[in-house]
Order: sequence, then structure tokens, then C-alpha cells
Amino acid sequence: MSDWLNINGWVRSGYNALFEALFTSIDSALGTTLIDWSGGFANAAATFSMCVVTFSLIMGTLPIVVLWTERKLILRLMDSRGATTTLRSLWVGEGDANAGEWWKMVPFGLSKPIGYIVKKLNVIAGNRSSIPAVDRVNNRSWHGVPFLLPGFMQNIADGAKFLAKEHMVPSKADKWIFEIAPFLIISSTVVILGFIPFGEHIYAANPELSVLFAFAVFGVAPLGVFFAGWASNNKYTLLGGIRSAAQLTAYEIPLLITILGVCVVSGSLNLVEVINFQHYSGAWNIFLLPLGGMLFLVTMVAEVERIPFDMPEAEAELVEGWWTEYGGMRWGLLFAAEYLRCYAACLLMAHFFMGGYYAPFASTIGGIPYLGAAWLAIPGLVWVVLKAWFIFLLFVWARASLPRIRTDQILEFGWRYLLPLSMINLAMAFVLRLYVYDGTEWPLLVPIVITVLALALFVVLSIDEDPEAKRPTHTVTMQPAGKHVPGED
Repeated sequence: MSDWLNINGWVRSGYNALFEALFTSIDSALGTTLIDWSGGFANAAATFSMCVVTFSLIMGTLPIVVLWTERKLILRLMDSRGATTTLRSLWVGEGDANAGEWWKMVPFGLSKPIGYIVKKLNVIAGNRSSIPAVDRVNNRSWHGVPFLLPGFMQNIADGAKFLAKEHMVPSKADKWIFEIAPFLIISSTVVILGFIPFGEHIYAANPELSVLFAFAVFGVAPLGVFFAGWASNNKYTLLGGIRSAAQLTAYEIPLLITILGVCVVSGSLNLVEVINFQHYSGAWNIFLLPLGGMLFLVTMVAEVERIPFDMPEAEAELVEGWWTEYGGMRWGLLFAAEYLRCYAACLLMAHFFMGGYYAPFASTIGGIPYLGAAWLAIPGLVWVVLKAWFIFLLFVWARASLPRIRTDQILEFGWRYLLPLSMINLAMAFVLRLYVYDGTEWPLLVPIVITVLALALFVVLSIDEDPEAKRPTHTVTMQPAGKHVPGED
């Protein structure tokens, strides 16, 4: 069943009709032959409009991830008492303050059911005791639209602060490169978004070698990071730039080899065709190449410089790393670009390994009367966003669980482990494509057997043979969280 949300088709047909009618009227009035140019103008206008649509979808779905998941869930996973209570600020206030019976302002007769849910949540997880650290925050639920987006206005205030701050260039910095580096990072990030489809008919551009082009652009940003670190004329920023260059050599080659394995199995270097192959062959690539899925996830975490691979920033060691000297809106745009790259990584993971914009178990659930029709009627846009958000949860989980590693450790990890494993994954991809795939659908036992063996191997390798050993990725605390007494530890 084709996706009914055919935004690309609607936009292109609309522009074709518009320019054809416009040029026809001009030709009839002036005796020209501009009608021959109508197709080119319509194609350019439609491509520009689809770029705006895809970027708007990115910016429309990204804040939910950044403003809620990253800020709330990460600290809850890390057992932060303040964050645990602020998570409840979606329905109650903080400390003894609260937003009052705000649900009574909700229109369309929804006030009573919402009020019932709020009261139940307050009973189950409300503020039962006064916590000084939380009381000082007061009632942040009013910093927004209380019944819809509590606390949202704080983010608008942050944006206004970035816009109002003065931009200063260090006196001894290389001004030209210092100014160009952020735009190199931001523009390369935005270009990637044009190649990421949000549905069967929602994409800005679909070149034949879109996978190759997208990852060529993805590799430009680390160069901008190095230039920014060097041009700032600061020892901390220089170290951050050098770390970025060193990190690039550790993960970039395994990343590209892993993507090559996906393209070999799918038989194409086109992102849309890779997604369609997973749907029509009957198995997601994560069940055929689970090793590739793990490698892609790890290398993309390094690509977007998130913990445990955030050495170029490393605020505990390098202040803020390569962007220490940037302030104002340039810092805000660099921060936004970092999350755009992270979101793009999640979307690419969903497309390469999780079937992209197609519904899970489409053939199985789709055959159920009524339920199947409703299941298949869900637009691909919804599935893409849900899958990307799920992948982002793994990014947050890794940030809350793993400490930052050293430069020598990531180099050793990349060359001794990621590179050989990516070659094994590529060999598996060749075997599956040449000797197992029959050209129509995967035999049912193939993804089942591969997945079971991969899970069994993962469990075996995860068993810690020596729990007492101190490893680089281990953190040791002498007392459980919440048992420390300030001034006595």
C-alpha cells in the first residue's frame, strides 16, 4: 500500500500547473515560447519547496527530542534528585508551588478528562515532601502555555539571549577562518537534511548516489571543527581541534566500510532504494547485519561527538573544547548544528537498518482485516520520527552510562576493533547478497537464525569474567547515590 501523504507529488503537480498556466498566458500575450521553460522552473521551485518542507519537519520534530528527552531523561537516568522532580513539572509545580487548576482553561470539553489524569498523576508521583533544591526553582510550569507546553518559554528566552549577546573575535585569532568555520559546519549539516526522506514521497532530492554524497558531506564538519580550534588561538581550542582530527582517523573508515556493507546487501547506493529493498525483501537490515547496526551506531556517536566520544569538547578538561571562544548566536547555531547532526544520525540509522518510513511487520499486520488497513494507513512520516526518537534514546542511554574515553583509547578502539569488525561485516554482506538472496525475498529462517546467533553472542561477550577488574570504562563510587553528606565526604 502506497503512502497517501504524497507531499512531493502534490507540490510538483501544483507548480507544473501554475507555471504552465503562467507561461501560456505570457506566450499568448507576447508571442513568445516560454512554455518550453515551464518544466525547469516548476522543478526548481518544487525542489526548493521540498527543501523547506524537510527542514521544517526536522526543526518541528527536533525540539521534542532536545528540549524534553535530553534534558529530562538524561538526568533521571543519572539519578539526579532535582531532575527526578522536574520531570513531574509537566503536570504539577515544583515544591509547594504549582500551576493551579490550569486544565480548566482547556477548551473543547477536554478539561475534565485532563483534570482527572493530572490529579491521578499528582497522587502517584506528586511532591510529597519539601526539597529545598527544588523549592528554589519555584513554579516553572508557568514559563509557557500551562496546559500545552509548560516551561517552553524558557527556551525562547535562551534564544533571545543568544541573539542579544555581542559577538567578539579574539584579538590574535585568524579572523577569516574563525568566522568561516561555524558556517562550514552549519551549512554542511543542513545540506545533509536534503537527502534524508521523511516518507515515501517526502524528500528534497534523490540523486542516484545519495548515500555516497550524504556521507561525503557528513565528513566536512570535522574539518570545520579543526579549523575553528586552530583559528581561535587558544590552547584549549587547539587541543579540541587536534582531538577531532585524531578521532576522525579512528572511526571514519569503519563507518564508511559499514555503510558499504549495507549498500552491498541492498544492491544500491541510493538511500530511497535501500529503504525500499528492506520493505520488499521482507527483512530489515538490522536482522541481516546486526554487527553492522552496532558498528553504525557506535561510529555515528563518534561522528556527532557525543559521550563517550566527546573528546573535542570535553568541558571538564578543555572548558568547551574547540568552540570555547565562540559566543552569542554563533555558539547557539553551533549548538543547534550539533543536535541537527545527532538527529540526522538517528534518521540515517532508521533508514539503513530499520526499514525507514515503512511500517514494522507491514506484511503480517497488514493482512489482518480492519487493523491491517489502519496500520498501513499511518503515514511514513510518523514511523520515521518514532524510529529516530527510539535511536536517540540509545544515544541518551550511552551518555548517562559511559564515561569519556582518552584519545589513545579511541584510536586503539577504532583500529584494533572497529576496523576488523567492519571488514567482517562487509564479508557477511557479500555472502548474503551473492549466495543467500534469491532476488525476490529473504528466506524466513535467514534473519531469524542471524538474529538469534547475534543475540547469543552478545550475551556471551557481555558476561564480565572479572568483575573486580578496573577497566577504562568503569566508574567506581564508594557509596550509593543519595547517601553522601555535604562537607563530610
